[in-house]
Amino acid sequence: MRRHSCFVFLFCGIFLPGILGFPQTNTSIDCDSLLPNYEAEPQTSAPPYIIAVSFDNFEPGNEVQVTLEALGDAGFKGFNLQAREIDGDVPVGTFKITDPNTKGLECHNMTNSAVSHANSDVKQKVTTTWIAPQDARELQFIATVVQNLENFWVGIQSKTLTPTHSGSVNATGKSKRKVCFE
Repeated sequence: MRRHSCFVFLFCGIFLPGILGFPQTNTSIDCDSLLPNYEAEPQTSAPPYIIAVSFDNFEPGNEVQVTLEALGDAGFKGFNLQAREIDGDVPVGTFKITDPNTKGLECHNMTNSAVSHANSDVKQKVTTTWIAPQDARELQFIATVVQNLENFWVGIQSKTLTPTHSGSVNATGKSKRKVCFE
């Protein structure tokens, strides 16, 4: 009887946290549908998260700081963040991984075309840098955010970013117009 109790105690101590908590290694969010790989339905309420961006406009090669943040004390354990053209379903641009709570993902054979959680620690905010591609149209950042196994939101969107084709605005958003005097 004592061996049996020891085995049950050991089993529960090793495996139960992984079963009841947010899975440590096998949880992923699909690049296309942005749905987590477990059976649950997304929340339909307003998400307690926002996506903030450092600029409204971009040129090819510009770096845009993107922050995914919890409102209040909501916190989150997992996420998938991508840039997509308006009405597009494929990630555009690439991410520079600057936050230790994040990792780059390969979607549609493009390295770092999405960014995700590197661990299941509760996070209040993560920040990353997105690099604009050569030929993008208007776009938004879109995310799935997982609070826990029962609560996640799909399709959280940032404001729309517009490409600057005329060269009149640089990465800082300041004018680059030349003044000529005759």
